[in-house]
Order: sequence, then structure tokens, then C-alpha cells
Amino acid sequence: MFRGVSEISLDAKGRMAMPARYRDLLTEKYAGRLVATVDFTGSCLLLYPIDGWEVIQQKIESLSSFDEASRRAQRMLIGYAHDLEMDGSGRILLPQILRSRARLDKQLALVGQGAKFEIWSKESWESLSDNWFSGDTGSSELPQALLSLSL
Repeated sequence: MFRGVSEISLDAKGRMAMPARYRDLLTEKYAGRLVATVDFTGSCLLLYPIDGWEVIQQKIESLSSFDEASRRAQRMLIGYAHDLEMDGSGRILLPQILRSRARLDKQLALVGQGAKFEIWSKESWESLSDNWFSGDTGSSELPQALLSLSL
């Protein structure tokens, strides 16, 4: 399970270092193999361990090719998907096309989301979180499923 927010830097070559607390797990369980793709609902990237991505990709591929919304999702999620591999220093190279789509700059926020990560520009992440904590989320209502939880 990946959780928490880590502030990390993107070097001049487009590499980011995975936080030490995730490196061993990613190396031992997934041989450092990851897949990054766009998140078409937000300005971030989605980063999956290879095994998790393969399950997601199968589900996406099983969607009807006759449904236009499904085809758009297939084109974006699979079309932008890139196989990545951590190097010996725990770094991954984010392709330029993905960095551009997510408007990533030198400072990043790596956000654990359970089975995957989100990669945000630090500025976009701070803006999103500031809006959430101030109550300015664009919607005053929480999702119904969230209302049934007790935290």
C-alpha cells in the first residue's frame, strides 16, 4: 500500500527519485518495473507497479470499442502508458510527453493512493490541497459513498 505525500525533485534529464521508503518494495516485488500514464480527470500522472497496471489495462481493453467515452478512455490511458524501470539509484525517467501533459516542473508531489501513486507538480498539488482544506472544492457536497464512512 502506498500512502502519504512526498515532495521530490525532477532533475534536468526528467528523472525523479522514488522515496527510500518505497524503493525496496518496488524492487523486490516488481523488479523496479512501473507504468506511468495520464490521468484525464486531473493534471497529474498515474504511476502503477507493473502487476497492478496489467490488471487495469485488461479492464480498460475489455470496454466496448463501440462506446465513444470508452474509446476515449482507452486512447488516453493506454495510449499514453509508458513502461518505466527504476535504475540502481531508485530513479525513474518520466518521458517528456507525460511531463508536458501533466505540466510537471522541477518540484513534484508524489501522492500515494493505495495501489498506485499520483505525480503532481508541487504547485498544482498545493493549490488542490489548499482549496480542499479551505472548503473551496468546487462542490459543497461529499460523495455519498464517503458520507457513509466513519473516520
